[in-house]
Amino acid sequence: MKQIKVGIVGVGNCASSLLQGLCYYDDKHPDSAVGLMHWDLGGYRPSDIDIVAAFDIDERKVGRDLSEAIFAPPNCTTVFHEDIPAMDVPVLMGQILDGFSAHMADWDPSRTFQPSRVKQPGKDDIVRELRERGVEVLMNYLPVGSEDATRFYAECALEARCAFVNNIPVFIASDPVWARRFDLTGLPIIGDDIKAQVGATITHRALVDLFKKRGVKLERTYQLNTGGNTDFLNMLNRDRLASKKESKTEAVQSVAGIRLPDSDIHVGPSDYVPWQKDNKICFIRMEGKLFGDVPMNLELRLSVEDSPNSAGVAIDTIRCARLALDRGLRGPIHPPSSYFCKHPPIQYTDDKAWRMLEDFIADAREFRNEVFDFGSGQRIEAAE
Repeated sequence: MKQIKVGIVGVGNCASSLLQGLCYYDDKHPDSAVGLMHWDLGGYRPSDIDIVAAFDIDERKVGRDLSEAIFAPPNCTTVFHEDIPAMDVPVLMGQILDGFSAHMADWDPSRTFQPSRVKQPGKDDIVRELRERGVEVLMNYLPVGSEDATRFYAECALEARCAFVNNIPVFIASDPVWARRFDLTGLPIIGDDIKAQVGATITHRALVDLFKKRGVKLERTYQLNTGGNTDFLNMLNRDRLASKKESKTEAVQSVAGIRLPDSDIHVGPSDYVPWQKDNKICFIRMEGKLFGDVPMNLELRLSVEDSPNSAGVAIDTIRCARLALDRGLRGPIHPPSSYFCKHPPIQYTDDKAWRMLEDFIADAREFRNEVFDFGSGQRIEAAE
């Protein structure tokens, strides 16, 4: 029997890869389940995840069964498991708000969103759907820059009493006001801005940490990214990029030891290349000095299918959110937030965050009574 009821906001490439993955791993043996960080996570397996609700704004998806909608344009990610059985989960019309950037309308329909003319629901309508469908964990997959829309769905999660996983760079878990609201409501939140399994940010962090540990002075670095999915098209509107650049840059700065001046670090999306589709290409350059102030540099090119690269992480965040619900945890859940997200409430090195995550999965009791200062994000006391 399925045990974790999940709702999805945004039926794009990431949602497609997640659902394909759930079906792909459904009948796998643990020994052959390549690509997962955890087969069994706190007693939950991938097959225990049941997607029961979905919201989108595209006319080619709204009203269709989720099993069909994940393959509708403008989705363009690799199809690695096409045999998705009918789910009896219709994609419902969501709130548009700022989830659709005006410049997207100027592109060919096969590459961009086509907003549905179905009447947009109110908050009460969405909360009712979440409750009636028994959603326990709500996944936010809205486009980058959807500040108002993300806050709207975070409100819906609070009212429907769902755990919230914020996969995009709008600061909810890492915002003291929102963190406190989830804490007071008794609900867990994981966020913000999901890291890929092996993507640009986690690779860049690992290399910066390597420089620090090996005594190399990092003097300047860049990370340039190109892609051809709707996420990269959306980000051509530079006004929507402020939180994305902050999230990615801070993820790298936080492991550097000595922070680089703003003029010596550039991290962020660079351009939209339509024929790349869901393939993301990342270029990293790092310049520094070795023993005796001798200069050195490193250049790396990483090519990954963007959405499957996040789906393996998403499967773990869902299960961690359910563990938090099971164990009565509330507010930001720091171990999975720090390991799985670029902009968590507290930044740890990946080694420390991984150890915290494994301890959390094994037994979360030690985290249950910790009280955090939501202004500084620091633990201040252990309650009785």
